[in-house]
Amino acid sequence: MRTRLLALLAAAAVALTGCTAVEPARSGALTAGLQEPGTLLPADVDDQAGRLVTGALWTPLADYDPASGRLTPRAAESITSPDRVHWTVRLRAGGRFHDGTAVTAKSYVDTWKAVAAENWAATPVLKESLCAKEISAPDPVTIRIDLDRPSGQVPALLSAPGLVPLPASVLASRDWNGFARHPVGNGPFRLENGWLPGTGGKLVRVTPAPGKANEVDLRVGDPVEQYDQVRDGSLDLATSVPGERHEAMHADFADRHTTWPLPEAGYLVFPVRTPRFADATVRHAFALAADREALVNGPLSEQVDPPKALLPPAEAPGERTGTCRPCSFDAAAAKSLLGQSGFAGPSTVYYDTGAGTWTGSLAAGLGGTLGVPVTAQPRPSDGPLDSPSTVDLKANTPSPAELLTGLAAASGYADPGFTQDLAAAESAASPEESGQLYRVAENQLLRDLPVVPLWTGHGHAVWSPRVHDVTATPFADVQLADISV
Repeated sequence: MRTRLLALLAAAAVALTGCTAVEPARSGALTAGLQEPGTLLPADVDDQAGRLVTGALWTPLADYDPASGRLTPRAAESITSPDRVHWTVRLRAGGRFHDGTAVTAKSYVDTWKAVAAENWAATPVLKESLCAKEISAPDPVTIRIDLDRPSGQVPALLSAPGLVPLPASVLASRDWNGFARHPVGNGPFRLENGWLPGTGGKLVRVTPAPGKANEVDLRVGDPVEQYDQVRDGSLDLATSVPGERHEAMHADFADRHTTWPLPEAGYLVFPVRTPRFADATVRHAFALAADREALVNGPLSEQVDPPKALLPPAEAPGERTGTCRPCSFDAAAAKSLLGQSGFAGPSTVYYDTGAGTWTGSLAAGLGGTLGVPVTAQPRPSDGPLDSPSTVDLKANTPSPAELLTGLAAASGYADPGFTQDLAAAESAASPEESGQLYRVAENQLLRDLPVVPLWTGHGHAVWSPRVHDVTATPFADVQLADISV
């Protein structure tokens, strides 16, 4: 009778105060908030939430750090080549998918054939970057890759999270949508009972680790609400911080928050073959007229940083020497350069779906600074552009070549010296030499300026006092396997 009375009194207290009872945390269990992933098919992931989940479900062949050129084998035991043309990948023995089947060299070869045949985010890694003449599996733990030219970028390309293996069952059925709801990987966690859109899913560690998060309850929700839930103690981890909580984060979570670079950046891309924008002086005027701080603090809501180089930090091969003059805002110099060029408005800035708000703000700022009418319009569905456009580029690999090549192609920029620098960087004998040559190519783009850097993306996370050892990487987001609870 007394026990029942106490329970009734506790329930009444909750009702009177309007509070929600916080469920006690279980040892080894973690609750984590995230936004809805676009897909859980790893070869087609291009968003932060998708990278978080697939990064827990799969183990890549290796991790590659473009700043140092360091390769850290993961599912691979080694990635080697005697001449940078013929490459050998040795897999760690005993790899298994979550369905119990073996992960073999053939798993990778067959998966890569499927990726190359589809129009997925990772497809260009194989068809445009790797460009192998032949990929084979001579035995269960060996992958052989033969190229048509020397390339030292193979380790960086093979570390792409989109090139992880898929089990034979989905490669046979080709039910990609069904697989994305019930993914089967080779990573430290398996997904129990599949993914429920709008709700989330439960990750269970394949091999329990003492002191670590062995179960992760992934909850899809609003970032503002999730931030407040972590602060109030009803959620352990929020993997995004909205702009309206950005300043409060430093006080609310003084030593319990982190920020990391994302493989994403925004650019203003010029149609350099159009006469009005063929003069580099015009392009430099537009570059100096872009108020990046206003974009960061305004429509981009503190989710990005002003750029310090053409390449974002997630792709940068080491530290850049010197400042990036075209990355700065200088209204007087911008107007002076435009006057010297003889450029007369008006101009348009085109944008893709979802970028209208921040592109509109950019266009208004450019027009006000330069003294010419500049308007924002949706990108036409076909035909060449007659004015610059904003582009949000997302990298699939940590190789700088991917973004440098993509930026040149987007603008129609072609220069023999730039092409030679990229080829020399790809075939360089060491990561240090390669990094220096990629910086040379980057400097040429900053000089000729077919594209203007506007912002670089970053991720945020905040966590409760019971959570420790939170780290994040550009291509796998928060490392759930490393978290201690």
